[in-house]
Amino acid sequence: MIQGHETYPQKKHRHVALLSGAATALALAVTGSNVAQAQDSQDTADAFSIDEIIVTATRRAGSVQDVPINIAAVGGAQIEEQGFEDISDILAYVPGINVVDRGGRNGNRLIVRGLNADSLGQGSASANGGTVSTYLGEIPIYIDLKLNDLERVETLLGPQGTLYGAGTLGGAIRYIPNKPKFDETTFEVRGDAYMTKHGDGVSTDTGFTINVPVSDNFAIRGSLDYLDYKGFIDYGYVVNDIGVSEPDGANADITSYEDMNGQEALSGRIAARWEPTDSLDATLTYYFQNSDNEGRQTSGWRGPLNTDRYESPSRVLEPNETENELLALEITADLGFAELTSASGIGGYKENGQRDQTDLLISLEYSYETFPTFTAFTREDQENSFFNQEVRLVSKGEHDYNWIIGGYYNKFNSTGTSAEFTPGYAAFAGFDRPDDLEYYSTSVIDLTEKAVFGEFGYDITDRWQVTVGARYYEYKLETSSTVDFPLFDPGFTIPDFDGLGDRAPDPDAGQEDSGWLFKINSSYEVNDDMLVYATVSQGYRIGNSNGIGQCDAFDPDKNQGACALAEGQVYDANGNTAEFDERFFTPDKTTNYELGAKTTWLDGDLTLNAALFYVKWSDPQLGSATVNASIPITINASGAESKGIEMSGNWRVTDRFSLRGAFSYTKSELTDDVPSLIRTIPTPTSANPNPGFATIFIDGKSGDRLPGSPTTQFSLFANYDQPLDNGATLRYNLGYAYQGHVLSRTGTRGGGLTLDDFGIANASVVYDTEDWTVTAYIDNLFNEFAETGVQSTSRSNQIQQGATVRSFQTTVLTPRQVGLRFTYRFGL
Repeated sequence: MIQGHETYPQKKHRHVALLSGAATALALAVTGSNVAQAQDSQDTADAFSIDEIIVTATRRAGSVQDVPINIAAVGGAQIEEQGFEDISDILAYVPGINVVDRGGRNGNRLIVRGLNADSLGQGSASANGGTVSTYLGEIPIYIDLKLNDLERVETLLGPQGTLYGAGTLGGAIRYIPNKPKFDETTFEVRGDAYMTKHGDGVSTDTGFTINVPVSDNFAIRGSLDYLDYKGFIDYGYVVNDIGVSEPDGANADITSYEDMNGQEALSGRIAARWEPTDSLDATLTYYFQNSDNEGRQTSGWRGPLNTDRYESPSRVLEPNETENELLALEITADLGFAELTSASGIGGYKENGQRDQTDLLISLEYSYETFPTFTAFTREDQENSFFNQEVRLVSKGEHDYNWIIGGYYNKFNSTGTSAEFTPGYAAFAGFDRPDDLEYYSTSVIDLTEKAVFGEFGYDITDRWQVTVGARYYEYKLETSSTVDFPLFDPGFTIPDFDGLGDRAPDPDAGQEDSGWLFKINSSYEVNDDMLVYATVSQGYRIGNSNGIGQCDAFDPDKNQGACALAEGQVYDANGNTAEFDERFFTPDKTTNYELGAKTTWLDGDLTLNAALFYVKWSDPQLGSATVNASIPITINASGAESKGIEMSGNWRVTDRFSLRGAFSYTKSELTDDVPSLIRTIPTPTSANPNPGFATIFIDGKSGDRLPGSPTTQFSLFANYDQPLDNGATLRYNLGYAYQGHVLSRTGTRGGGLTLDDFGIANASVVYDTEDWTVTAYIDNLFNEFAETGVQSTSRSNQIQQGATVRSFQTTVLTPRQVGLRFTYRFGL
């Protein structure tokens, strides 16, 4: 845990390495075609047979080619063989989705079909931008899940609110874990060891899975995995004694720490399955995933210090810890006329950590920089808890019609605090604050969601079907926020964290909404090898609080002005007023139009799929900043749109050689002007290299391209299998994933950066027997340097009173990794 002012922790292993084993590895990349196919590792009689994955995305089992929606899937055998560790590995090969890879500490932001307007260096409505819902089994939960012991992962493009409980703007991702099996006792061990260029030491990822039938209708399955990732980002400018050591200039008293973006993660699952009759199946599962993260995966090479490309300019170390847990009960009952499913989940999330806050405080221009040894850091704590329940009925039987009806309830609570410490500054400035606590904010959110959803399908002919769907939703959000500046208040005491949730909500900051969403889908089987479909569907995302207290109505600059303005509130001496309420943002909605085709050629050896889409985005939630203190917030714009094409293919050239590929083109942009969208600062010039940090307002313009996703993406994957005389198989894999350039801010306005395009190649060789596999692999084969995210802009590269502002940083992709992986399984 982060303790008070502990800013120089040694790199330490907080988890006991319960797992041992040698190494293993990521075989390279792969699927992403809408025809998701995988090698069946359980059936070695035919080493070259490729089977379609059966998916349940539409709540009925079917092959990917037969489902009239845009879906990709990857099976557990493929995940295991290719060493996929998290969702970003899979989505690199799925058309239409971009992953903003920010490393283990910050998690990945998922952007589907360009539906993102948050600047890459600012906060967002949720960790993934809110456009994609993620499901673990049947439970909606956002977690950057480690991909261990999964049956498959399904990726659905387009709104899914008439099929799933959780609302979504653009798509859904489903992690489907392996259920306990009644007919086999098995034990599997796995290991992975690899080295990262620009980093020292050997990283390891080890684990095991066990399945034990207790009786003919009761079984237990458990897995445990431990990741010890060594990292590759150096923190080369860490001050030795905060508040005492000078961070800049010839007298800087600093130390360099190597490989400080490492991560230790312990994750596990224990599941008990009971099937008392043929018509009743119940599974109770407990999941957990805990991580200790050392620092951010950012580089300061574009900033004023001109650091190395894999070096952070931060003045303090930036560790954090996260804890995720979920208890889920899934029950399925065959009622004859329909199948009843009940999914109940209760879970929580905790996070605490610290960041370098020096640059933000210097940019406020409140003379912090006059303190020669000024360095500031934050301590942040977050606790979330939730309970959700989904119940649905799915019709059964051979009829011309089919139907689904479901209900959804979600209760979510969140409590967060942020404290800023400025060691030594209170005494320097004459304040009575021994703990040097400069800023303290709290945010409490209480959200209740309810929805009823369903679909009705009718087969007009044997080949032509039509499905209509609807969703009624309502939610109520209650929230309260506070901001305090203890430097000015010697009597301020930090409130009890556990008691914050009992605080009465702010009646002016809450919101509630209700409404209807609709869907219509029609598909036609032109012949046995061609399916065409058309879909119109609506998506929805709730609003939320920005978690910032309101400015004083009589003195908006009181206590440094780190506050949120209400709409129409005067904020300066010239009588200017706020154009929108900075305390919260309201819901947004999408209408998705899609036309697609799924085709099979060459007697099933070649599949080619494509989809054209157009998304109208109403009241889009965009990243911006407050007028006072430029605190990142989310606001609503008038409108945006996204349109493009997604294609994928899979060709089994011979029994031994196969190719897969995917391509997408996405054009997403504003359709209306957005007043005061971007808060920025003056541009430094040769005549005035340090113009200061006065706030400048820049409007977004209709036609401005949205940030965060490339216009063009494509991927290729090749696989060749070579049978050996001893019955084993030698498998060669080669993959390449490319993405075009990405904007860091809407229209690159306000000093936004255009990130260069890049392509990543992966390669592996797999030795596969019936019981075990060994994989040698190289990820990022050509050691491509790539930037995926941006914090701040080059306009911040200034020096104020001798203090160098270092906030302009970029998130970088992992350089070349070379490793070895193995898996061994046996029956007991």
